[in-house]
Amino acid sequence: MSRERCTGPLTPEELQKRLQELLRQSFPGGPLFASASASSEKPPATEPPAGTPPPTPPAAEAPLDLSQFVFKPREVKAHLDRFVIRQEDAKKVLSVALCDHYHAVRQSLAGRELGNYTKQNVILLGPTGVGKTYLIRSVAELIGVPFVKADATKFSETGYVGGDVEDLVRDLVRRAEGNVDRARFGIVYIDEIDKIAAASNVSGRDVSGRGVQTNLLKLMEETEVPVRAPNDMAGHFQAMMDLQRGGRKQPTTINTRHILFIVSGAFGGLEKIVERRVREATIGFAAQAPIPTGESSAGSETLARAETRDFVDFGFEPEFIGRLPVRVVCHQLSEADLFEILKASEGSIVRQIEQAFGAYGIEVLFQEEGLRRIAALAAAEKTGARGLMTVCERIFRELKFELPSTGVKRFVVDALLVQDPQAALERLRAEQVREQHATLRSIVHEFAERFGQSYGLTLRFTEEAAEALIAEAELAQRPVRDLCADKFRDFQFGLRLIAQNSGQKEFTLDAAAIRAPDQTLSEWVVASYRQSPTATPAPAPAT
Repeated sequence: MSRERCTGPLTPEELQKRLQELLRQSFPGGPLFASASASSEKPPATEPPAGTPPPTPPAAEAPLDLSQFVFKPREVKAHLDRFVIRQEDAKKVLSVALCDHYHAVRQSLAGRELGNYTKQNVILLGPTGVGKTYLIRSVAELIGVPFVKADATKFSETGYVGGDVEDLVRDLVRRAEGNVDRARFGIVYIDEIDKIAAASNVSGRDVSGRGVQTNLLKLMEETEVPVRAPNDMAGHFQAMMDLQRGGRKQPTTINTRHILFIVSGAFGGLEKIVERRVREATIGFAAQAPIPTGESSAGSETLARAETRDFVDFGFEPEFIGRLPVRVVCHQLSEADLFEILKASEGSIVRQIEQAFGAYGIEVLFQEEGLRRIAALAAAEKTGARGLMTVCERIFRELKFELPSTGVKRFVVDALLVQDPQAALERLRAEQVREQHATLRSIVHEFAERFGQSYGLTLRFTEEAAEALIAEAELAQRPVRDLCADKFRDFQFGLRLIAQNSGQKEFTLDAAAIRAPDQTLSEWVVASYRQSPTATPAPAPAT
């Protein structure tokens, strides 16, 4: 770029020239930023060699084929049963809503648009850790559509500091690797939706509550969302470069008509609104059955009775809650439910723990009593299935750190290990040392057996001698077999001489012989010369 001092405003031609020069320096060799004069100078056309097939344009990724969607609600629920424990009503309602939605998509793709069809966006109600996110993620994987999850608390009304709800749709495009055709059938999941309920005591504009609800209204019905945000300059430049390099031109907008929106939240305080309405219900035909109290499921049963006016009193706009016709209540998980998750769910944390230790060649066996104890501790956390992760991380923290550096190859998760992991770790270490010593003793005795097979002489080590050899090998940081080979390299010559003098062919080594093997062998040889050929020499006493 020229460094001449500017004396006045730049003309459009000068501004364009300087911008092209700046981009050429930042992106050397890019065809997009060549000057107009350079781009007008085209090389002379040449004929392709005879027999060369014409070039074919790059094939675009095939759009998601939902025209063959054939799932039935019972099949979808059967898939969810593999991963999510309990929540039977939620799985049934969700399975029906998803099948209705994607069957309508199939009709639309076949050119038979259902004019009177209302999209079945879903609202999930229930405490944390009961499987709401897992439900949606599992079904999205089954259908094969892009899936995006976000928290409602990060958004604000357009034009204010915070995220823009349209970014959710753009995230679908990114999850679909830029394929807008796939993204327009995806699932958007917004958690903590109860946090954007408009507060009744807010004076002025509520940009993070009512403002976000207003923006979500357009998305949940049908609108066109720009594929790239207006302030995403890098994205715009990349799109231009891809187009100049021969890529397929992608649509600039994505329609949200067939994007399924699912929202969820704990809705703390909604129970009181429902209970007050039920108490104030008129007596007679409009009277409602009382809500049970003193039961663990009372909160879920109360939420199941929530009506549109209750959500409005909670802080939602009538138009917003009206765009969520399917309402699903998830129940609090009991200790028995958490045990079933550990034992039966394909997505259980147990599988993750097994894989983590398996990476180091360590096998883990979970006993039922250990699983029950983990479930009991997780239930005390009061965070649903998330408590399982919290408890398991605390239990296996030291084991994951220490065991990979030991020789432990397997261990059992029982109630004792869950109750006191540190004591269990010490037991495993002690057992590993005992097993290692047993293996090393076997190696010592195997050396003696091989010695006899090689030289026709029987050599035995007392247990004290074997322990002495093991201790010396560990001190020298040498394999015990190599140590034996060095210590007794020339033993066969002395023992054969003893056999010739006395006829003895069986010899026992004690701990003293291990400490001074050469001296012991010399004493045996000298003693053999003092005895008659038929006498028995006096080797180190056997024990």
